Amino acid sequence: MPYLSTARFIVVLLALWCGPLPASAQFVAPANRLVAAQGKPTAVPAPRAASCHAGASFDKFLAELKAQAVASGVSQRAMAEAAPYLVYDQGIVNRDRGQRVFGQVFTEFAGRMAASYRMQQGQARIKTYAAAFSRAEKEYGVPPAVIAAFWGLESDFGANMGNLPTLRSLVSLAYDCRRTQMFQDETIAALKIIDRGDLMPEEMVGSWAGELGQTQFLPTHYFTYAVDYGGHRNLLHSAEDVIGSTANYIANGLKWRRGEPWLQEARVAASTSFPWDQADLTIQLPRSKWMQLGVTYPDGKPLPADDLPASLLLPMGRSGPAFLAYANFAAYTEWNNSLIYSTTAGYLAARIAGAPPMHRPTAPVAQLPFNELRELQQLLVRAGFNVGKVDGVMGQQSRTAVKAMQIKFGLPADSWPTAELLARMRGPRAVPPAPGPAAAR
Repeated sequence: MPYLSTARFIVVLLALWCGPLPASAQFVAPANRLVAAQGKPTAVPAPRAASCHAGASFDKFLAELKAQAVASGVSQRAMAEAAPYLVYDQGIVNRDRGQRVFGQVFTEFAGRMAASYRMQQGQARIKTYAAAFSRAEKEYGVPPAVIAAFWGLESDFGANMGNLPTLRSLVSLAYDCRRTQMFQDETIAALKIIDRGDLMPEEMVGSWAGELGQTQFLPTHYFTYAVDYGGHRNLLHSAEDVIGSTANYIANGLKWRRGEPWLQEARVAASTSFPWDQADLTIQLPRSKWMQLGVTYPDGKPLPADDLPASLLLPMGRSGPAFLAYANFAAYTEWNNSLIYSTTAGYLAARIAGAPPMHRPTAPVAQLPFNELRELQQLLVRAGFNVGKVDGVMGQQSRTAVKAMQIKFGLPADSWPTAELLARMRGPRAVPPAPGPAAAR
């Protein structure tokens, strides 16, 4: 599970347009950058000395990183086995610096990624590996459908794990200055995986960001949460280990609450008086309160009049699908903080568990084009909001800022960027200059 799963999310988004890719077709690098099946990698020239390492060359940086690994308990044997693979690859760094995140509306993304075939494959895996799923649920409290949904989205159940050398990716990103400490830690964790005997260096092949296995764990998560359900810990080839380890990570890493729901589709009664500003993942109300406000199940049946807290999630605003998100939905946003991805994963899990398909909007939900979304973010920054990166993607910070401006202008505050809001903010007096430094980008 990556730092914010951007590399994995790009794979998923590519699949949205192109269909599931065979593992051999994912992020294919030039031949001289790939690990041969049985051979050792060829060294790639190191770059100019990275500024964040006080001008140290890659070789000097690597020597220090190896010393840190040994100090943390990695054996000399494991270091010697890994040494030929600890080489710099500028191509990996270029991928990281040049990555783009593409915006998609939720119904399009979920329609493809939570399609019936993936739901059916998830249900089939649950039957095939019934014993492992039952054991995982008993030990960790995570339902089989939740595990199967992540398994399907992350790698199509092991078909698309990536084909780039993990150690090379990790050490290259560790030398780069963007997230050096994080990837130094990940490199050491990968060496510990080798030392423990889980994988050999030449087996460690995955995504360009260093994620491993059928549910795409970063090495720190692999080392901490991998369990042995099938002989020895191997998340690349043992389905049983994938099931148990994913359950362990969801339960103990993401704090899953045993026996509680995660995401249910809902319907909001059409009303001009509905408090749309309450539809926010940061706001939880008892289901009895949502019922009083006119929220029902999709078929119109009433919600339980109980005190179970839930948030109203509107991934496409008040005109799109609606969901009740429970405490366990936080595990999804921790796994991947993209709202589109996390909602799709929760929805797919619900489908695998037997929920019907979601109700589609009766009319297309208007989405601002990319250039106007960027312009709106720029205007929000001018208004004093921190929207994160101005990239045309409406992440949680941008949605929070949109909601605040909708309240200011007296618009339905459903956090969905609209042409009307953009027009208001373009007005000559709509956005006064914000005091102090500009919001961080």
